[in-house]
Amino acid sequence: MPAPFKALGVAFFGFLSLAQAADDDPFFPKPSYFRKYFARPVTQVELQPPVRLEDYMTDGKLELSLKSYLGLVMANNADISIQRLTVVLNRNAITRAFGVFDPLATANFSTTRTLSQSITATQGAPTLNQLSQPLSFGVSQLLPTGTQYNVSFSDFKNSSNSTFATINPAYSSSLNLQFTQPLLRGRGAYVTKLPLMIARSRLRGAEYSFADQLMQLVTAAELAYWAVVEARENVRVAEEGLKLADTALKRAQRELELGASSPLDIFQPQQNYANAELQLTQARFNLALAEDALRRQFGADLDPKFRDTPITLIEPVTPPAPVRLDKEKLVETALAMRHDLKAARQALDSDDLSIRQSNNLLRPNLSLTGQYGVSGTGGNIYQRTDVFGGGSQITGVIPGGITDALGQLFGFGLPTYGFGLTLSLPLKNHAAAANLADATVSKRMDVLRVRSTEQNVRLQVLTAISNVENSKASVELARTARDLAQKRFEAEQKKYELGIDQIFFVLAAQADLTTAESALVRETINYHRNQLTLLERLGTLLEE
Repeated sequence: MPAPFKALGVAFFGFLSLAQAADDDPFFPKPSYFRKYFARPVTQVELQPPVRLEDYMTDGKLELSLKSYLGLVMANNADISIQRLTVVLNRNAITRAFGVFDPLATANFSTTRTLSQSITATQGAPTLNQLSQPLSFGVSQLLPTGTQYNVSFSDFKNSSNSTFATINPAYSSSLNLQFTQPLLRGRGAYVTKLPLMIARSRLRGAEYSFADQLMQLVTAAELAYWAVVEARENVRVAEEGLKLADTALKRAQRELELGASSPLDIFQPQQNYANAELQLTQARFNLALAEDALRRQFGADLDPKFRDTPITLIEPVTPPAPVRLDKEKLVETALAMRHDLKAARQALDSDDLSIRQSNNLLRPNLSLTGQYGVSGTGGNIYQRTDVFGGGSQITGVIPGGITDALGQLFGFGLPTYGFGLTLSLPLKNHAAAANLADATVSKRMDVLRVRSTEQNVRLQVLTAISNVENSKASVELARTARDLAQKRFEAEQKKYELGIDQIFFVLAAQADLTTAESALVRETINYHRNQLTLLERLGTLLEE
């Protein structure tokens, strides 16, 4: 076999194995090719019900720690599933980028019979009867080196009733190899693979963006968890306040019945009791809203079995032990871990590739072309005498057929070969120049976006640290205020029991105690929220 065909075979099968390793799609003629590409497309989407909810059922209730709750969120949250699919779209873009290297096979066969009236004696028959049957097939492909090749085989069968036909039927076969190799624009594997490299770079950016979106969704889910905890603590505080108001009201009623107090003194306890009932009703309503939002986060609202199942949250409300926060160290951690910053930096890599791609299109298109072909002819050979006289006679027939044509073809005795250069030189190329300018400006814009993002990251981390430290101090102050309010309430109650104080002061101390309890709950939950925000700003929430 001549060297051009050997080189082509090595390049083709080498690239085929490379493409197969990079792409798991079936290829012709494997059975999986027909199963995948000739099957009826599936357009129906079946959504699975929420999973793993049964694992956390205890005594007819969903018992969830923060860790188990977030596990259910990751498994069942629809928004997280949507974000996962956006990454799949970018993976498909890589598969699409491989499409330029897909080999294309073509085949053609036709048969034509023609009957025509002869108009000259040299046509060899009064009515010329001809049968033409051309057959051709070929393969073309772009190789990673930028080489475009085309291998084609053709065979042409022609039979006629003409007495002048020496070979009848005649088989004409040819095998041709053509290639085009760019020498300037599009030269080399690096330039050819630029679209693939850009797709891979964008996939990495999409993965960073997905991680950032996932972190935001997890943050929202955890905030929903703490919202329920806060609402339940508010219900507990409101219930305790109602009990105290009820006790005070009953005592005031007994004193009124015994004549120990004025009828005018009963209105204040009654008002306090009504306010306590109102606060409890509002707290229970807010709890119901928070629980509905919580069920939506982990998909319990999609399953009628769990839609109204009571939920018990077992995560401790007490804030963890305070730790010292090193601002500069945490800022450095955020600059290294933030996924939105990684995505912004990854865009710079895509910009570099786009600049190289645009710069390549500015070059003249100089290509080396080459061809190598062989041919062969076969068929029955008719030996005649006096062909151009009036009495042409067949003196012998040498049998033959397509095997003769193929034998002559693969004997490579009748080659055709040649080389050439093709130059396409735009005297002006405004479109390519504008594309390069756009790519350069995009790179500069993305560099500035990275700087802006870094500044935002630093500011966000410092703000989050300040909020955590403020919350830590607020929790201690709220706890102290609650303890003092408790002591004051007990003191006012003892004074009232000794008859040296009025019920008004007891009720005021009771209201202050309820307010202090609510403030402690609020500041404790705010500490958890601010701690969560700090982890999100650092970019370490998913690791935590």
